[in-house]
Amino acid sequence: MGFQPGYDALAELYAETFPAPFSNPLQRHAIGAFIEHVDDSTTAGAVLDVGCGPGHVTAELTAAGLDTIGVDPSTEMVRIARSAHPGLRFVLDDARLTAPELADTHVAAIVARFSLIHVPPDSVPEVLTDWAARMPRGGVVMVAGQSTDVDEIVEFDHVVTPGWRWHPDRMSAALATAGFDEEWRTVKCADDAHRFPEFHLLAVRL
Repeated sequence: MGFQPGYDALAELYAETFPAPFSNPLQRHAIGAFIEHVDDSTTAGAVLDVGCGPGHVTAELTAAGLDTIGVDPSTEMVRIARSAHPGLRFVLDDARLTAPELADTHVAAIVARFSLIHVPPDSVPEVLTDWAARMPRGGVVMVAGQSTDVDEIVEFDHVVTPGWRWHPDRMSAALATAGFDEEWRTVKCADDAHRFPEFHLLAVRL
């Protein structure tokens, strides 16, 4: 965990390479389903977009009516997000959510799209437990990442910084241990633009 000098160095290139919030329809539909779950829940508070990058998804969630805060450990990514979306709130922080600006934030939901992949696997259970401690019963979490074909966690050669691929069963088990119950998951096969399968997994705080 910690801040991301790798993403700082490539932030401008990243923003130019990925100018849209979603790279395939399933990603868009998964966020749409996440929004519906948050709307249907009885929890009140902010939605945290952990690993928000240039802020595209933070903007999508805000446009859907959610009180959203983008969170990213890259100084340059936060700068770009604030410049691109000046009316939205972005905080420099990593997945542990320890920034003073978030200390008094009531968290209703968390989305982490392709960001927990950069947290060392041994630290992920602690992160998820911390999330659960900040969320009321019924709070919603959605995690997305590159997947594996068998039930394992595999380090891979991410272009920016170390990354790990999680089988959805492993992520679901880690969420369950932290106090979340899986409601659904999606898995998209690898293709010409994505060399690994991708999963989205939504769970609810027990």
